[in-house]
Amino acid sequence: MIKWIALALLLTGCSMITAFTARGEGLMFEFSNPSFSGQGFSTHALSIAQLEFNRKKDVEDDIASAEAKAAREEANSILNKFLNNVESRIYAQLSKQLVDNMFGICDPGVTECTTTDSGVATVEGAEISWVRDSTTGTITLNIISEDGTTTTITVPIDGFGF
Repeated sequence: MIKWIALALLLTGCSMITAFTARGEGLMFEFSNPSFSGQGFSTHALSIAQLEFNRKKDVEDDIASAEAKAAREEANSILNKFLNNVESRIYAQLSKQLVDNMFGICDPGVTECTTTDSGVATVEGAEISWVRDSTTGTITLNIISEDGTTTTITVPIDGFGF
C-alpha cells in the first residue's frame, strides 16, 4: 500500500513539473515609457504639451483675475465714487447752461427770455456748437469729437415749452 501511495505522489509531482515547463515563455525586456520605446510617443508628447499649456493658461488667468479684482476695488473706492459724482454734477451743470443759452434763460417773474442765436463750447477736446434758426423753428447742435467724427442733432424750438 505504501508503494502505491509513493507511486501516486511521484506521478503527481512529474505531471506538475511537466505542466509548468510546457507553459513557460521567454522573457523579453521592453521600456514602458513611450519616450524610450517610441510606441505611443506622439500621444505622450501631446499629453505633456497639453499639460504645460494648461498650467501656463491657469497662471495667466490667475494674474488677469487678480488685476481685474484690483481695478474693481480701486473703482469702487470712496474717493473714486466721490470724484465720479462731482464730475457728473459738473457735466450736468454745463449741459444745463448750454440748454439755457439755446432755448432761453427765463428768470422767475420775467415774461421774456434771453436767448442767443449761436454758441460754441469745447469740452475735453470735443467742440460743441449750436445755431438757432428762427425761420425754421429749430436749433441745430453739432458735436465734433477729437477724432473728427461729427454728430448733428436738430431740435424744434417750440416743442420744449413747459
